[in-house]
Parts: sequence; structure tokens; C-alpha cells
Amino acid sequence: MRKSFYIILLAFWAALEAPVDAYLDPGSGSMLLQVLLGGFAAVGVIAKLYWHRVTSVFRRKDSPEDSL
Repeated sequence: MRKSFYIILLAFWAALEAPVDAYLDPGSGSMLLQVLLGGFAAVGVIAKLYWHRVTSVFRRKDSPEDSL
């Protein structure tokens, strides 16, 4: 039952496809790579900026009695 539903859905989707005149020039791949690398760099910078907050969750809090 479920398998036949997916087959019908795939056939319906394939019937609706239309040819598209699209062109990806060589610069498109370079731009995509720059976006991905920029995103990774942004995540790294954010992690570095908030590293103390992230690590403070895992640190043990010393009570005032322990410092005496």
C-alpha cells in the first residue's frame, strides 16, 4: 500500500517536470565554496567568542568555604 503510493507520487512528480534553460558558470561553484567556508569560519568565530560561556557550564563551582 505505502510502496504503491510512493510510486504513484514519483510518477506524478516526473510528469510535472518541465525542461529548464539554466546555466551554471564555473564561478558558481567557487561562490558556493566561499559561502560554505565563510559559514564555517563564522561558526568558528562565534564559538571562540562564547568559549568561556560554553566551558563554564562544565566547570565545577567552588564554594566560598573551599577557598579558606
